Amino acid sequence: MAEWLYEAGIGEARAALVEQGTITVAQIERDEDRPRVGAVLSARLTDITVKGREGVVTLAVGGEALLAPLPAGISEGATLLVEIVRMALPERGRAKRPRAVPAHSAAERDGPDLLERISASGFSVRRLPAHEPDELEAVGWSEVIEEAAAGEIPFAGGALRLSLTPAMTLIDVDGAPPLDRLAVAAAEAAARAIRRLGIGGSIGIDFPTLEGRGPRQAVAQAIDATLPQPFERTAMNGFGFLQIVRRRRRPSLPEMCRDDPQGMAVRALLRRLERTPPPGERLVHLSPAQLALIRSRPDWIAELGRRTGVDTVFEER
Repeated sequence: MAEWLYEAGIGEARAALVEQGTITVAQIERDEDRPRVGAVLSARLTDITVKGREGVVTLAVGGEALLAPLPAGISEGATLLVEIVRMALPERGRAKRPRAVPAHSAAERDGPDLLERISASGFSVRRLPAHEPDELEAVGWSEVIEEAAAGEIPFAGGALRLSLTPAMTLIDVDGAPPLDRLAVAAAEAAARAIRRLGIGGSIGIDFPTLEGRGPRQAVAQAIDATLPQPFERTAMNGFGFLQIVRRRRRPSLPEMCRDDPQGMAVRALLRRLERTPPPGERLVHLSPAQLALIRSRPDWIAELGRRTGVDTVFEER
């Protein structure tokens, strides 16, 4: 039976939905991942970008969000409550602002955190303390993070190569003939990866070119049978391209890895340090970028000391 494994780590919370010993969904929520989806916040309309339809609001907690639709008759400078429906999304150059709608609630509130969301999923949740065996690692946590960071996802008979673009996430299929069998196996692997890594928005999959309607339909049917709804997709065209569109509310794991590689590395290190406390003071050498990050977060260092009972000194390698 499927269950969530949950860790309240230093700097981030982690969760994995495990079915038959395999991670089918992996999620990370970093300390700074705010405002969360579902948060109701006070805001001021600072710019109407599309008259009567869309604008930019400045949130009282800081930062901006896109607001659509606009309440009837609202003017620039007006204050209102908004509900966050999509978090900020990392992109090269500049992150996409969060998206918001006018709130129906009369009071401000925070959005549900990762533990609250998985607790409401209908699956049981098991919290994993650091002093017990590393069950996340036993089911392949590091391998999932590595495939998210590298974009290389092997499957029987081939591999998927994942690329992030401003318009969509692209998945390229590579492998050996027979091509119809390769394409079906790739479709199943791509569907599992999309779910596992939390990939949303527009997703393009470039399969090998298949001759005939039957083999192309088999690929589409493999996706439909493997990827849970809700999503929409096109049929595979004559050049082997198929597009999927999924709801996109939060950054995917590949986006997190690309946007914040040093942060991901430091949080992973803190996880290892928490699980292997030494008998005395510990010295850890880091790259200059990682050292700057850890020194900017004395709360992380203090929490590591509280959890392990020993002091850790960080120095440049």
